[in-house]
Amino acid sequence: MFAFIFLVTMVDKKIWFDILATLYFYRVMQKAIHPTYYPEARVTCACGSVFTTGSTLPEIRIELCSLCHPFYTGKQKFVDTARRVEKFEERNKKVADASAVRKGKKAKKVALVAKKTAKKAAEQTAPAL
Repeated sequence: MFAFIFLVTMVDKKIWFDILATLYFYRVMQKAIHPTYYPEARVTCACGSVFTTGSTLPEIRIELCSLCHPFYTGKQKFVDTARRVEKFEERNKKVADASAVRKGKKAKKVALVAKKTAKKAAEQTAPAL
């Protein structure tokens, strides 16, 4: 506050007027550059609730509101707009099916050893030419 009074007493009147004009210009909202403000914008939720608020859009559609959000209701609710849950379940089913058909490392090793022993037995029993 002291600095402000000091400026008033020390600064030339024309300079003081320019300072005030500049401050006024930056403090006042400029016209024709801001979007239209709708004080009674209608908000519609997917659950069916409707309420009003201020916005730059006249009508807003939302997926969750305070009446249906799991945090406020205490109930678990899956919001799946892009079939994420179904896609995840399909991927898990494919992996489970593939793993049921696929043999493990031990089974492959046992099969390889059996094949080698069968080949050796066949070579031993075959007559030498």
